Amino acid sequence: MKIPYKPQLPETSMPIIIIGAGGIVGDAHLPAYKKAGFQVLGITNRTKEKAEKLAVKWDIPNVYDSIADAVAAAPENAVYDITIVPENFVESLEQLPDGSAVLMQKPMGDYYQQSEEILAVCRRKKLVAAINCQLRFAPFVNAARYLIDGGFIGELYDMEIRVTVNTPWHLFPFVFDRPRLEIQYHSIHYIDLIRSFFGDPKSVMAKTLQHPEKTLPSTRSTILMDYGNTIRGVINTNHDHVFGPTNEESFIKWEGTKGAIKAKMGLLMDYPNGLPDKFEYCLLEENKKPVWKTKKIEGSWFPEAFIGSMSNLMRFKEGSSDILTTSVEDVIKTMAVVESAYLSSDAGGIVVNV
Repeated sequence: MKIPYKPQLPETSMPIIIIGAGGIVGDAHLPAYKKAGFQVLGITNRTKEKAEKLAVKWDIPNVYDSIADAVAAAPENAVYDITIVPENFVESLEQLPDGSAVLMQKPMGDYYQQSEEILAVCRRKKLVAAINCQLRFAPFVNAARYLIDGGFIGELYDMEIRVTVNTPWHLFPFVFDRPRLEIQYHSIHYIDLIRSFFGDPKSVMAKTLQHPEKTLPSTRSTILMDYGNTIRGVINTNHDHVFGPTNEESFIKWEGTKGAIKAKMGLLMDYPNGLPDKFEYCLLEENKKPVWKTKKIEGSWFPEAFIGSMSNLMRFKEGSSDILTTSVEDVIKTMAVVESAYLSSDAGGIVVNV
């Protein structure tokens, strides 16, 4: 079976201005943009030396002293790629020209109130604004969406995401200062992904936990998104599995009335080296034993999914697509689920009375 999964690229060239020079820029944004053939016109960062290093490595022609300088030098059709910490989003957005196209790295705020402030600025300035919830655009997700939208697995009624890995948090030093961690910066991807298939849940039940020997706010979570009595959306993450690769897991599984799909997310295993992804599907046939088939999928979450999120913004801006998939208007709903998950975790469950 032919399963399309590669993103559509924009028809016109739009130069990219990157605001921020953290690890994610060098690890994912710039490799993705080079692979897609996008033009990165310039970069700015509060610590200019970081921007200069990336500029040398990735042949970026301009390093700006400030956002104001970047905006002054930018052409009218520039796309702004904001990769800084969320508490600085509003300040940065205020400096962009009204009506600009802008892609912000997730999360859309550290708290829901902050998310609302970001949304308000985008509305007031009429920004064409999206959040880089790029897992929606991963090649294996695109392939799964094709099978699901085409009815190949029947009615989708179950999504399970399980991550049991040893995450090297020291590679992301900024997270040590974050008030929230696991759900806000990792499981947010899965919450957003489940929403993209099932819509907004009626409620959410969650518990996020610390490791007894770590100072991080949280590293393990269980999240159940409530869609009634037949649809299940469940997320289980454990970033503290230090017991070797034998029983590590990292997958998304979709089950429907006529078939199932399982995608191994190899990126999270032995990070940052990663392992190969694996895409499998099983389509039920009458009077036949279920058989799982493997489909070779080129590309992965890093960096290819970042091509999809930027392409979608560019195509919406140029008018070749009428859907801005991860618009701030949509992702604010993901942030509402994230906030509700933390409230659920803090409140605790029903006390057992014996």
